Amino acid sequence: MTKLIDFQTDPSKYRHWRVEYDGPVANLYMDVDENGGLFEGYQLKLNSYDLGVDIELADVVQRMRFEHPEVKVVVMRSGKDRVFCAGANIRMLGGAAHSHKVNFCKFTNETRNTFEAAEEDSGQKYICAVKGACAGGGYELALACNHIMLTDDSSSSVALPEVPLLAVLPGTGGLTRVTDKRKVRRDLADVFCSIEEGIKGRKAKDWKLVDEVIPNSKFDETVAERAREFAAASAKADVAKGIALTPLAKTIAEDGSVSYSLVEVAVDRAGRRATITLTGPDADAPADMAAFEAMGDQAWMLRLARELDDAILHLRLNEMELGTLVFRTQGDPERVAAHEALLLANADYWLANEVLQYWKRVLKRIDVTSRSLVALVEHGSCYAGMLAELLWAVDRSYMMDGEFEGDNRPSAALRLTAANFGRYPMGNGLTRLQTRFLDEDERLAEIEARIGEDLEAEVADALGLVTFVYDDIDWEDEIRVFLEERASFSPDAMTGMEANLRFAGPETMETRIFGRLTAWQNWIFNRPNAVGKDGALQRYGTGQRGDYAMERV
Repeated sequence: MTKLIDFQTDPSKYRHWRVEYDGPVANLYMDVDENGGLFEGYQLKLNSYDLGVDIELADVVQRMRFEHPEVKVVVMRSGKDRVFCAGANIRMLGGAAHSHKVNFCKFTNETRNTFEAAEEDSGQKYICAVKGACAGGGYELALACNHIMLTDDSSSSVALPEVPLLAVLPGTGGLTRVTDKRKVRRDLADVFCSIEEGIKGRKAKDWKLVDEVIPNSKFDETVAERAREFAAASAKADVAKGIALTPLAKTIAEDGSVSYSLVEVAVDRAGRRATITLTGPDADAPADMAAFEAMGDQAWMLRLARELDDAILHLRLNEMELGTLVFRTQGDPERVAAHEALLLANADYWLANEVLQYWKRVLKRIDVTSRSLVALVEHGSCYAGMLAELLWAVDRSYMMDGEFEGDNRPSAALRLTAANFGRYPMGNGLTRLQTRFLDEDERLAEIEARIGEDLEAEVADALGLVTFVYDDIDWEDEIRVFLEERASFSPDAMTGMEANLRFAGPETMETRIFGRLTAWQNWIFNRPNAVGKDGALQRYGTGQRGDYAMERV
């Protein structure tokens, strides 16, 4: 699959989803165009999905936050008769490259996590109204909702049939959400994940697989009633109007480099790396939230988040041989801190909250990106607040120390803000600084006491905030040697090492999904039992069971 994948879309381009807004309630219909696959060679029958379907869903969820903040309850349902969703399209998975399958699963995980957290982050509760077969990834869509309602008829069921049918795992968090979120008993979960036909009716509720089972004759009425109840009970403030998310300014050069208004991605194919340069604000922070809101999606913090998010997704799916991502920033750290401070001071205001929550999601996306990540703190850098988080998201950071001949930019420094101590948690529930300094409370207190200071190389190094500092004599050689060395290592070994080192501390549902589950699925997607010429994915639909090598590994 070599087609360039674009993660930008809007409602006028949707082929698979539609939304009907009714005040505080939005009805979100999954109505997949079976001829609208992202690639050739398969049809998206029975509301099955591919990456293109999920790109649209991610856009819906994002617009629900920014363009429709009046929404308090989202009801996810099927636009098809007798089927909710058959899950990820099997023909697509069977024909996709390994790297595409894994990145597809990662993106769908992130999308589900986003609407799963919508109630806590934004006061938007998701109901899943299941009519018809709800299988595999379809049930995983339901699992990420806050409340699942199942119609009680002869055909409607929930199922995770991947193990018996396809020799793979429910790869967008299904196994983890069944046990950790739904609290299904382990033995019952074992039964549920081992059968093709799924579970219907009252048993589905008894096993905690759904929250309600409703007679078919009363289903639509009860769903509407429940949505109104949840909306009435919501503590979310009433917001009259949101802001429009307009298309990003983005150009791609012949060499693959990408330019946005605030983000530049320079591609070095020989060095197998991309350098991502983020530009700080060119004006002072808006005077108040009214001025910020009047800027819409052009406000610096929101525009930079959108562009960085798109750049990371572009590199993940379209540039898989660029194994190292180098982060740079240029700008005024005082202005960066001031823009962030406006939102922090008004965090209970809907738009300030949404932008801060979006930065949390963007930083989490960087955390789980399977590339070697490095940050360069150069003269003129603006690593402050949420941009300083990049220094602790990466695998290594390098900082300029002292004057550099011919370089008249302000000395390299980083600036801590209050946001670095809780506003942008990782998937493990800790801040990046807590993860960096596990069980070093005194060190964290010492670092927190330096909020607002410009910390140059000697101090940043002493506090452990960067990996290495180098002067004018050593800087270029040390950076070059590191980048060349990184590019020479096995990508597989790097992915495994980095993913394990990044998430120290407690295990959560999120780290299980992106760590343990993703690692196993990555391995399984390489195994002939699943993807070989006689494997289950290739034989699906032929009436023949996969030919399995039966040794346990």
